[in-house]
Amino acid sequence: MNIQQSEKYTLPSGEEIEKEVLLPPDLTVLKSRIKEVIGVLSDFTIKREEGRDRVEYLEQLRKDLCTYYSYNDFLMEAFMETFPLGELIEFLEANETPRPMTIRTNTLKTRRRDLAQALINRGVNLDPIGKWSKVGLVIYNSQVPVGATPEYLAGHYILQGASSFLPVMALAPQEGDKVLDMSAAPGGKTSHIAALMKNTGMLFANDANPDRAKAVVGNLHRLGVTNAVVMTYDGKILPKMSRGYNRVLLDAPCSGSGVISKDPSAKTSKDSKDIARCSHLQKELILAAIDCADEGGYIVYSTCSVLVQENEWVVDYALKKRHVKVVETGLDFGRDGFPRFQKLVFHPSVKLCKRFYPHTHNMDGFFVAKLKKISNNIPSAAPEVEEEVAEEKNSDDSDEETVKSKRMKRKKGKANGSLNKKTGPKITKNGTDAKDDKVNGVAKKGSAIVKKKMGKQQKKVLNNKMKGPKKLRK
Repeated sequence: MNIQQSEKYTLPSGEEIEKEVLLPPDLTVLKSRIKEVIGVLSDFTIKREEGRDRVEYLEQLRKDLCTYYSYNDFLMEAFMETFPLGELIEFLEANETPRPMTIRTNTLKTRRRDLAQALINRGVNLDPIGKWSKVGLVIYNSQVPVGATPEYLAGHYILQGASSFLPVMALAPQEGDKVLDMSAAPGGKTSHIAALMKNTGMLFANDANPDRAKAVVGNLHRLGVTNAVVMTYDGKILPKMSRGYNRVLLDAPCSGSGVISKDPSAKTSKDSKDIARCSHLQKELILAAIDCADEGGYIVYSTCSVLVQENEWVVDYALKKRHVKVVETGLDFGRDGFPRFQKLVFHPSVKLCKRFYPHTHNMDGFFVAKLKKISNNIPSAAPEVEEEVAEEKNSDDSDEETVKSKRMKRKKGKANGSLNKKTGPKITKNGTDAKDDKVNGVAKKGSAIVKKKMGKQQKKVLNNKMKGPKKLRK
């Protein structure tokens, strides 16, 4: 048994890997090796091969998963950081199968019970989507095209993914509200908001792409929505045009890492630049959404991504830059947000956000956060130590001018230069500039400690400077 176990968990040598590269991948061998490596990593101290460290096993696992599931290195590494290894396989397997077809009943025109009976009579096999929704239906199979039935053409329902119900349920629009949907196409969420408002109040549906906005207009007409205005503006300029919305929905553009079953091309087309670009745009849009909302209003931020860079990181950034707080979404299910991720530490309230995964909830990967705007005041940044250091330099310059001797000037300049070198750069334990930490909106461990140390160093510098001129006079 011991011999078999040692053979079973031996990593392939360099020659074996070179042979595998030249030959077409053997999926059976890859699958068994993936299972074995995960088994080793789950109980590493006992099952590992002598002379091999954890990094080698993780590297081999990443390469095998990329080959077996056809992902690029960047996205696979991001998923390995996000999920535990056992859950990672479930997530990847779920991405290989499509999600069930779901429809949303248009309560402006019919009831779910009546719609279900009408579709059953046409040969559609369906069920309620779950206890969490009163308007959703899941369709298993149909003898007629679901997107061309008389009920569909009459606007009794719309084809919509189950995860797309969640942001609107979290937004919870009330009758008579003034609501903004910042990224509305193709109109599923917009029409859902209109149905909950019962065609009262004012609903502004915006999408930056005029071609996609046409789909919004078509769906709103078919579904009988009469309280909506469709706009085609860049979301970042909306605060300059109109403010005072009771509720704002931002279903932000994202990498689509949660909907790979719909778009398999994302497996190989996404890299770190794409994620950074999406994250930057999302940060701009969430600030615009908050600026559009009235005091006491609600903002719901959602993405179809599972990556932290596009979700908790963006929400944490908004908490730093605007006077808002995270509140309960009102959704009864879903995983909590990540208050910590690797070395990053976010605001504790980020835990109130909700995450949804294809392998646990049988719907597209999704993220939902609900914010409440406390006031229009923009929080001022804390005074930086660098500014104080700059003031000290200016005061030193004026003192130097009063000294007559040029030699004394040079000596004092050298002394101040060495002191300022000690106190000038503000480096945290992680080796990053503290000012950059604020821009990124991520509170890292050790930042508060560094500030205290900096304060003590400044006192020493001032004391030394006070003593300095006396020595020179002697």
